[in-house]
Amino acid sequence: MAVSIAVETPLRDAIRALVADLNAHLRPLSPPEFQFQMTAEQMAGDDTTVFVARDDAQAVVGMGALRRHDASLGEVKRMFSIPAMRGTGIGWRLLQAIEAEAIRQKLERLVLETGGTTGFEPAWALYERAGFTRRGAFLDYPNSEFSRFYEKMLPR
Repeated sequence: MAVSIAVETPLRDAIRALVADLNAHLRPLSPPEFQFQMTAEQMAGDDTTVFVARDDAQAVVGMGALRRHDASLGEVKRMFSIPAMRGTGIGWRLLQAIEAEAIRQKLERLVLETGGTTGFEPAWALYERAGFTRRGAFLDYPNSEFSRFYEKMLPR
């Protein structure tokens, strides 16, 4: 099955539904105060680029976003693929698209926060395979056992 990845608005119904699926997936994995979700409206801001993966039938099967914080720092946000597509490389392709966009925007560094508890092991493996290294809390995220933080320096 071929999958295409493109920049899209998160305000489409199918992408809103995927955001809701992601939130439902995360809900049982960590306490609500340690879930740092962006709404579709927040994702539609000028500081965020949303990448959407679609299958041959044009169904939405995954997403990820790049949120630019300043001229040098970008954050990977809202990485998710539907359960039926996990393990097919969609997450890798979305992450590569995000990194390419960060480089295009001349950002120096990417950071991300993901869950720190059981259930997030596939995410940790993806980020580490892509060259992200663990680091401490950044921006306004609290340091807790429920979060794991990563960063990656980008080529100049």
